[in-house]
Amino acid sequence: MAITNVNSSTTQQTASSSSNSADVASALSNDSGLGENAFLQLLVAQMKNQDPLQPMDNTDFVAQLAQFSNLEQVMGINSRLDTLAAQGRGLQNTQAANLVGQVVTINGANVSLDGSGAAAPYGFSLAAAAADTTITVTNSSGTVVRTMDGGAHPAGITKLAWDGKSDAGVLQPAGTYTITVAATSSNGAPVAVTQNGTGTVQSISLQSGTPTLQLDNGLSAPVSDLLDIQSKPTTTSK
Repeated sequence: MAITNVNSSTTQQTASSSSNSADVASALSNDSGLGENAFLQLLVAQMKNQDPLQPMDNTDFVAQLAQFSNLEQVMGINSRLDTLAAQGRGLQNTQAANLVGQVVTINGANVSLDGSGAAAPYGFSLAAAAADTTITVTNSSGTVVRTMDGGAHPAGITKLAWDGKSDAGVLQPAGTYTITVAATSSNGAPVAVTQNGTGTVQSISLQSGTPTLQLDNGLSAPVSDLLDIQSKPTTTSK
């Protein structure tokens, strides 16, 4: 008779275990991973529905508690790291905002000409020494207005300026122009060129999650492409 009661109790425990296990499985499936709440639910369900004839071993129970403690600590660390990352992004955005109005050099090929006769600075970086460079200036319509022999340059960054004139010596109107640099070594092999553009920062875009500089010459680049910062232009009063 006693055996019958034990079997009946075991059957009820098994049915209850199946029901609670389904609830835990449902909770886990709604989560992207095994979080601390789901882990605790699983542990409690395991304790409630253990076989009375074979209860959970103390060593296994302590080990699972240790796992829960470790999981809780890791999730706490992740939360603090997320907070630090958010603070870092806020600081980066604040520092980037201070660049508005400053003249900077970034990776790019455009220059802005004001049409007053002032030269338009530009630059490029050579992967190796070049025996010959050719500089081509194209207007916004795609027409080549100036082709210049840039001569030889060492590896690294070179800063030059276009006088704003065409091949015929005519001053070009204000606008955005593209400067293309082609370089070759002493044996005629091409040399890799990275274009640099200089302009005044008009605004900072934060839509991509990373501060992006918007220059007055039409160039835009993430703040990581920033190569040089000059002082803000000074104005004199009369």
